[in-house]
Amino acid sequence: MALAQEDIEQIRLLIKTTLSEMPETLNANVRYELDLRERTIRVEEELKHQRELMFEGFKQMEKRFEQMDKRFEQVDKRFEQVDKRFEQMQLNMDKRFEQMDKRFEQIDKRFEQTDKKFEQLHQEVMGLHHEIKLLMRWSFGTLLAIGGLIVAVLRLVP
Repeated sequence: MALAQEDIEQIRLLIKTTLSEMPETLNANVRYELDLRERTIRVEEELKHQRELMFEGFKQMEKRFEQMDKRFEQVDKRFEQVDKRFEQMQLNMDKRFEQMDKRFEQIDKRFEQTDKKFEQLHQEVMGLHHEIKLLMRWSFGTLLAIGGLIVAVLRLVP
């Protein structure tokens, strides 16, 4: 309990009047003790005041820590949102890669079909090449035979 300033002044007046009524030697010792007690009281009051200031500082620090906790919670929420976005992006990228894989498979099939067509064309060309060779042989043979007949007929005819 803190005393009001008026109470302290009244106590001082009472102490002074009591001291002035005491003998001088006793009065000096009592004054010294009273001064010590008064200083002790002031020190105790100052310590009490310091304690109150410290408690107030601790309360403010506690409020600041609570605010920091709230900020950390907000940062955690933001990180969770970012994690969710990355997961969604990863899923989307996986889907896109799957689609790309399907497209590449389709392209591979088309290349295989094109390769088959080229092989067929090659076989057809090779078949035609063989036929053309035969046709050329027959044509050359026929040409020689006709030429030989014409030369024989021209020799027999006078």
